[in-house]
Amino acid sequence: MGRVWRWGLTLLVAGFLLWYASYCTTVVVWELRKLLAWFALPLLAVACCVATGLVVRQIRRRTGRSLGGAHTTAVLVWLGGVFGLVLAVGWLVYGAYLQDRAYMATAQIVTDPVPTLSARSPYLVGEAQAAPHLGDVTGEIADITYLPDSDRFGTLVERRGWLAGYEVGLVQEVPLGGSGRSQERCPFDVEKADARISGWFGHNLGRKISAVKRWVRFEADDAYVTCSNGTPVVVVPLKRQTGVLVVTERPAGVALYDGRTGKLTVTTDTAAVPGPSYPLSLAARQREGTAAVGSFSDWWFERSGWDASEDGANEGNESEFTLRYGGAAAGAAGSAYVTPLTPQGEASSVVAVSRVPTRHQGGALAPMTVHRLDPAWSSPKALVALIKAEYRDVCCYNDDQVFEVVPTGGSTWTATIGSEQNIRYRVEGRGPVEGREATCLKAADGALIRCAYAAPGSPEDQELKRREQQKQQDEAAKGAGGGGGAPGDLKGLTDEQLAELQRRLGDEFLRRLKSG
Repeated sequence: MGRVWRWGLTLLVAGFLLWYASYCTTVVVWELRKLLAWFALPLLAVACCVATGLVVRQIRRRTGRSLGGAHTTAVLVWLGGVFGLVLAVGWLVYGAYLQDRAYMATAQIVTDPVPTLSARSPYLVGEAQAAPHLGDVTGEIADITYLPDSDRFGTLVERRGWLAGYEVGLVQEVPLGGSGRSQERCPFDVEKADARISGWFGHNLGRKISAVKRWVRFEADDAYVTCSNGTPVVVVPLKRQTGVLVVTERPAGVALYDGRTGKLTVTTDTAAVPGPSYPLSLAARQREGTAAVGSFSDWWFERSGWDASEDGANEGNESEFTLRYGGAAAGAAGSAYVTPLTPQGEASSVVAVSRVPTRHQGGALAPMTVHRLDPAWSSPKALVALIKAEYRDVCCYNDDQVFEVVPTGGSTWTATIGSEQNIRYRVEGRGPVEGREATCLKAADGALIRCAYAAPGSPEDQELKRREQQKQQDEAAKGAGGGGGAPGDLKGLTDEQLAELQRRLGDEFLRRLKSG
């Protein structure tokens, strides 16, 4: 009876520890599963060789032929070790290729133009404007995320101290054009909502998530804050593991942490989430998997796939730009993670654009689309140099600089010009047209100012032609009847311009007759 009590008490204590340490066990199982995927085949090979040696040794003992048995067993064990080592190295390489191929499962490579995307304020500008708007907040900024649904930037501020949670959430408007700069500060209830992602012991948000749903994890950079009627809500996109020999990650819903009550909700219904619900880190991993678009040899020698552009104005935020759809595409998926891509190797021109939706229902990977560009763009670094050369009267003086160069649909890109506190201009380009990079300077709100070279047939080209035609009409009208001077030369007028001039003259005659 005493033994039963001891065993029962031991199992009860062990069960309690496993339940309390749900976060630790989740992390351990998560990491062991990845290690097992890498070393399962080599360990199996070694085990088979060792088992074969033991069987041979046992057979020799039973048959009475023990001479050379130990030597044979040792040889088999050594062969098993060498074979396992070779298999381990080979599987580490080939397994990484298979992993990239698994992330490429939903990818589509198309030549269709990128859907129209709305330009936004650069991430670095939103980051720079967060601190001045925090007022008397004493905490430290933990995360800044662009929220495409509301066209705002969400800032999450940690409260100082080991056993503390978050202090405040700030959602602010950083307009690309216009004067609106609305902001909303949502304070956390530091007594009820006292957990954060990097917290200690019971103040660790990851521990609370594991207590509600085990075997899911997240990246700290994927989390963000929103404000709902003055209540801060921390949104944490979750991920799960799948596979045995090739272990990959999949979306697993989101965790919603109420900053007023401390209530944690884990749900897979992400339709009502006020922001991106698909993990940004998972979208980045899918984009990295494009290296396996070709064969294994192409993957090994880096002859296929694309990399994120890592030079020029995009330093500090080079990939997965969160952009809203605009125009006819606005009703499609809402927003997407968009990345300009360069070919692997020394080439730095942007030849493709990847697109992954920020919202996705279900536990499968979100579809990824890679749009090949024709024509390709110059590298962001070359585009910055081109902007400084063609628009030297507006760029770049004092603290002004060229910020993000991001795709904005079709074959167009947009770069913003200004300081961290005031965006003044934007430059839109279409890639090399007739051997020359087509770019136009616009105000921050999108109003056309001028073009260094307008692509023939583009909206900018049509607008410039319309302005020139209007200018000619105004000059002709001024020369024909302005201020009692000599009549202007009417030979240069087109038939339409001459008819318009005759109509205006007739209207003026009628007006004077009536007034006389």
